[in-house]
Amino acid sequence: MNDCTGGKPRWKRTKVNVDDHIIVPRVDATSAAADPEKAVEDYMAALTMVPMDRRRPLWEFHILDFPTSKAASTMVLRVHHSIGDGMSFMTLFVASSSSTADPSRQAAMPPPPKRTGAIYQRRPRPPVSSGKALLGWFFSYLVLAWHTLVDSVLLLATILFLSDPRTLFMRVGSSRKAHRGKRFVHRSLRLDDVKLIKTVINCTINDVLVGVTSAALSQYYFRNSGKWSVSLSDNDGGFYIQE
Repeated sequence: MNDCTGGKPRWKRTKVNVDDHIIVPRVDATSAAADPEKAVEDYMAALTMVPMDRRRPLWEFHILDFPTSKAASTMVLRVHHSIGDGMSFMTLFVASSSSTADPSRQAAMPPPPKRTGAIYQRRPRPPVSSGKALLGWFFSYLVLAWHTLVDSVLLLATILFLSDPRTLFMRVGSSRKAHRGKRFVHRSLRLDDVKLIKTVINCTINDVLVGVTSAALSQYYFRNSGKWSVSLSDNDGGFYIQE
């Protein structure tokens, strides 16, 4: 439990009252019936503006009891990042759920992706048969050790006194009360198009989606920062960055 007594948060044991953590909000029936997906997005966006109550365990279940195009109801899990990361919680929920086809059987985890493209193939290490190759092999480990040392020093300095540079993705204002509105924005993609790209470059669907997300964030940052510009070329299908 995170207690704010004395102005300094601290953990302490407490008894969990489940009723304090399961929330069934009252959502406008008209807006939920007209556009249920937007109603879910609006609720999640408004939820990010409300700070969590630190007088009790920092996790909540919000149950939106109205149907959407993909589910009979929606559950929003809100957990403080000090408790765990998203991947751990998703793995926990899948392990705790049961199969809809056979309730007595646990839901199966998706099989690991098979990455067989050329970019995933490890190159064989050339045999160290000469003094020059041996020197290059030794130098590569020295470079690795140097970069590890530099990163460790920078990490320690960041913890002690350094601060992250201001970017477009940071909140405006130094005060914790200076919150900006957050919005979950999504774009629908044709699964056939994603599969086509996956087949052409011989990777996974997750790789394609991560690449698209990375490109979108890069475009947003470069166009709004004014420092760099990203140009897409239709001739060769590549891109280049210029000042």
